[in-house]
Formats: sequence, structure tokens, C-alpha cells
Amino acid sequence: MHSAAGPAWAVWLEATSIGTAMRQWLWLYPIVEIVHIVGFVVLVGAAFMFDLRLLGLARGVPVSALADHLLRWARWALVLVVPTGSLMFIAHATEMSSNPAFRLKLLLIAAAFLNAGLFHRWPFRAVGDWDTEIAAPLPAKLAGALSLGLWTGVLACGRLLAYF
Repeated sequence: MHSAAGPAWAVWLEATSIGTAMRQWLWLYPIVEIVHIVGFVVLVGAAFMFDLRLLGLARGVPVSALADHLLRWARWALVLVVPTGSLMFIAHATEMSSNPAFRLKLLLIAAAFLNAGLFHRWPFRAVGDWDTEIAAPLPAKLAGALSLGLWTGVLACGRLLAYF
């Protein structure tokens, strides 16, 4: 039996039938976690490949074509990552709500999405000028380097959840 102690909203979440099932059904949590990891592999893998292109690797591949291709994969990965992450959070809401690694993970995810949004709003709008064979402009390179760092931090925090 799980004795939850923490904020009332977190205790309530854990007491829902979903939270209880996630903790009590033998294979449910591990399956959800595996799907979450697969989704993150696809999401972060797509981001890494795109970021490496921004930093100068594979200049023969058009940035716009790579963005079209990889963004589709990243969006589908979010369809896996968001619900599975939510399910895992519901199962352990009292622990996660006070876990510094979890809080940092959420901040890094928000920063990574903000970075991606700013990149698409600013340097990517002129991608036709540097799509192939030309080095990406400094703002695009900075966005790529920042993205690599942020997503690496998200992965590290996800792994560190078990230690805090």
C-alpha cells in the first residue's frame, strides 16, 4: 500500500484509479515507462540530428527538408511522451512534486520548447538564405547548441529522478 504525504492535490492525484492502477498493476508502469523512453528517444534524437545540422554537420542536406522530416517525428513522439509522462507523474505525484530533478526537468523542457519557438520565429524564417552548403547564421547555431544542452539536461534529470 502506498501512503502518500504531500500537497493535497498530489495526494488526490495518486489516489485516483489511474494512480492506483499505475502502482498496483504489475506490468502497467514498466510498459508506460518504456513507451515514454521510446518517445523521448525519437523526440530528442530528432532534435539532436537537426541541431547538429545547424552546427555545420551534413551541410549538403537542406535545413528546410530536414526540419520538415524531423519535426513530423518529433510531433508524433510528443503524442507518446506527454501522456506517458503524465501517467508516471500521477502514480508518484507526491514524490515528484518535491523532487528537484523533476522540477528542473520541467524547466529545461519549457526552455527547450521556448528555444525551438524562438528559432522558428527568427533565424529559421530566413532559411532560404542558408538552406544548403552555407553555414547557418550565428543565431541558428546558438539555438542549436542551446537545444543540445537543454535536451541533454532533460535526459540527465529524467535519469536522476530515482536518486532524489
